[in-house]
Amino acid sequence: QRDAAESRGRLGGVALEESLPRLHDVSVLSWDRGESVLIPADAMKSVLSAARRRAGVVVVDLPRRVDETVAEVLAQLDLGLVVVPAELRAVAAAHRVSSRARLVLRDLRALVRTPGGPGGPRGYGPGLDEEEVARLLGLSLAGELPWEPGLLDDVDRGVPPGARETGALARFCREFWAQALNGGVSDGGVAA
Repeated sequence: QRDAAESRGRLGGVALEESLPRLHDVSVLSWDRGESVLIPADAMKSVLSAARRRAGVVVVDLPRRVDETVAEVLAQLDLGLVVVPAELRAVAAAHRVSSRARLVLRDLRALVRTPGGPGGPRGYGPGLDEEEVARLLGLSLAGELPWEPGLLDDVDRGVPPGARETGALARFCREFWAQALNGGVSDGGVAA
């Protein structure tokens, strides 16, 4: 995080790749748990450009706010996903985020997470169906992600999300990437 914030000029793709840890054949660049650091838009552009030149598909997890740095990322994306629970309050919050993101990103889609969780339904009612959520957001539907029992426990034990091959997340990811790579995200593309 701090190294990215302080980078200037062009960053070499090989140097970036060699400096990152790898997990399951995926290079990972992540925020540390320390004090938050603001990354200038130019530094973010340099890091993303290096990743795109070297890595194939680049996945970026963005915050809810859209500032200058996030806008720089959005401008480089081929495809974006807004992950939203199928609950009315969550849809209202996602609408604010997606309306700002769509000012910069052409292909933004809804990934709808069904109501549920470790304790069962959240008590906000039965939830909305995935087509209705996408319609309310004015986005096309990327898919539905059902609750995966044991996911939070796995993460607490250091098991990466999606490691269960038969789990809902792994199943969605396989299907989504097969579709995206065949018709939407170019090699060297970026998705968030």
